[in-house]
Amino acid sequence: MMCPFCRHGETKVIDSRASQQFVIRRRRECLSTDCSRRFTTYEKIEESPLKVIKKDGNRIPFDREKIRSGLEKACYKRPVSESQIETLICDVEGDIYESFEREVPSRYIGEKVFSLLREVDQVAFVRFASVYREFKDVNDFVEELEPMLKNEFHQK
Repeated sequence: MMCPFCRHGETKVIDSRASQQFVIRRRRECLSTDCSRRFTTYEKIEESPLKVIKKDGNRIPFDREKIRSGLEKACYKRPVSESQIETLICDVEGDIYESFEREVPSRYIGEKVFSLLREVDQVAFVRFASVYREFKDVNDFVEELEPMLKNEFHQK
């Protein structure tokens, strides 16, 4: 790494730590005896662009903001914080990059969001389910809610 101050070609890493998801913060020191200044660098993993395979077979670039949009709509006026939404997105994104290299089916992403949201807020979960599972009528809601209601009944 080149020193940004004196342009000397050698530096040493003093400290490394994770700062955000997939980002490493490094404190460095210039090895030039004339400079010896310290500076911070951030390293981000260069990812090969992940494609999402849609239901119709089209492939589009993965976009975490689409997950955020769907979660924000489902969590509208619910007691779900922005940090909880961000944690959900990071969990889904981390799982995707861990499980897939180049392409991921949109169904996998939806199911992952679906299962994680169920644990956070049941109303938001049902809202998300109604769009994701394309509910046609009230019976679809009832079918989705029955397992949750049975689970609540058995816990009491």
